[in-house]
Amino acid sequence: MANVLKKLAGETAVYGLSTILARIVNFLFVPIYTRLLLPEQYGVVTELSAYIAMLQVLLVMGLETGCFRFASKEGADPDKVFSNAFAGVFATNSAFLALLIAFLGPLTGALGYAGYEKCVLFMGITLFLDNVTAILFAKLRHEHKSVKFALIKTAKIFTELGANLFLFLSPWKPQWIFHFVGTQPNFDYVIFSIFVSSVFCALLMLPTLLHMSLRLDGKLLRQMLVYSLPLMVAALPGIVNDFLDRLLFRFFDNGSEAWRASLGLFQASVKLAVIMNLFIQMFRFAAEPFFFQRAGDKNSPQLYAKVMNWFTAFCGLVFLGVVLYLDVIGLILGRDFREALTIVPIMLMAYMVLGMNFNVSMWYKLADKTKMAIWVTTSGLVVTTVINVVFMPQYSYYAAAWGHLASYLVMFLISAVLGAKYYPIPYQWKRLGAVILVMLALFALSRPVDGWFPAASSGESLLRDGFFWLKMGVHTALIAAYALVAYKILGGRKALRED
Repeated sequence: MANVLKKLAGETAVYGLSTILARIVNFLFVPIYTRLLLPEQYGVVTELSAYIAMLQVLLVMGLETGCFRFASKEGADPDKVFSNAFAGVFATNSAFLALLIAFLGPLTGALGYAGYEKCVLFMGITLFLDNVTAILFAKLRHEHKSVKFALIKTAKIFTELGANLFLFLSPWKPQWIFHFVGTQPNFDYVIFSIFVSSVFCALLMLPTLLHMSLRLDGKLLRQMLVYSLPLMVAALPGIVNDFLDRLLFRFFDNGSEAWRASLGLFQASVKLAVIMNLFIQMFRFAAEPFFFQRAGDKNSPQLYAKVMNWFTAFCGLVFLGVVLYLDVIGLILGRDFREALTIVPIMLMAYMVLGMNFNVSMWYKLADKTKMAIWVTTSGLVVTTVINVVFMPQYSYYAAAWGHLASYLVMFLISAVLGAKYYPIPYQWKRLGAVILVMLALFALSRPVDGWFPAASSGESLLRDGFFWLKMGVHTALIAAYALVAYKILGGRKALRED
């Protein structure tokens, strides 16, 4: 048993590293995009990426998980299972791509991207390639080829990075490249870079495809779809909840024709808040196996409560670390994108609540009541929709940010109430509330404290301002005070030593 768990932990680390690397490299694009693109151009990238994220869930049809279920059955032929899943996804995505090509002109015109038909086509081909290779990556996971999985994913990440650097920063480009992209930096540079990385990834996956014998079995595929399609339906509310606001800007933003600029400003600031999301993602990779491995222990509920305590406290540290150094961290964005930095604290808080929701929602996985997750996530989606539709016409990207926070908060509250009923865990709500209250109080205190110092210069020149660094010193003291107080609230060294 120990060897099995050790192997699981090792594979989790390998998969996790490639996922985290992708997020880090994606974050590194932000200074380039926000300096060489206009807000409205970055808004186009954001909108198209949202379509891709939601269509991926639809067009893979839940068959990744279905493959694991059917390939693990006693007497099953894994190669036959994966070949049928591949055939199903290939056929569905081929039909979608054919429809996209057939209606490419009218579709790009309706979206307001007339003249960028190639760009939309690249996104369609990217979607096709990513979806069919998803089944091949699932096959690698089933065969425990985690290193090969991670190496190919990493190669894809760095291919996209290299293409971006070449297109945006290279002083020389061959003439043939302008058959695919424009001569000046625009959103098509970003889309083409993603396309190139997907093509390269598909080529690297060809050996895996060629070693898979395609043996079609209509009965098996139907059985897999009956199992998998409900999983796709269950996943949709979550992914739509995360990306719906990006699509609503087109219809409800108060900027009318400037909605793409508003969307670009929003997305750039969200990227800074992703620092919190990155920590939560790392935590999830370690926490999920941790929770399941200890589900049978007598003292596991107390342990889960302790994990929640320290997780929340560390999230508070990340929150204050970003918002109190936001004058410096904000310089990552280009000058034209900094006006939306005021939403960063809201999005940081939203992601913090989302992380806390991950902790309190583990009950439905541990208690085998996963169907309830659909209703919890759907309730969050309703909140997101209502807030954006009602308030976005007046408050633009502020409505989108508050929509995320309200949605995640509703999901957290519902999960906590249901968890107390079906899988009681003795969360120390008073201590958690005290930690969050201290965090918010110190953030609020920093506002009038900043008024003690002369107005600092704006932009990069503030780094040469002595009063600015004095203010940063005070902010550092506030962060240290939070760490000390939170540590004391949670019981300090004694709490850490307890089993």
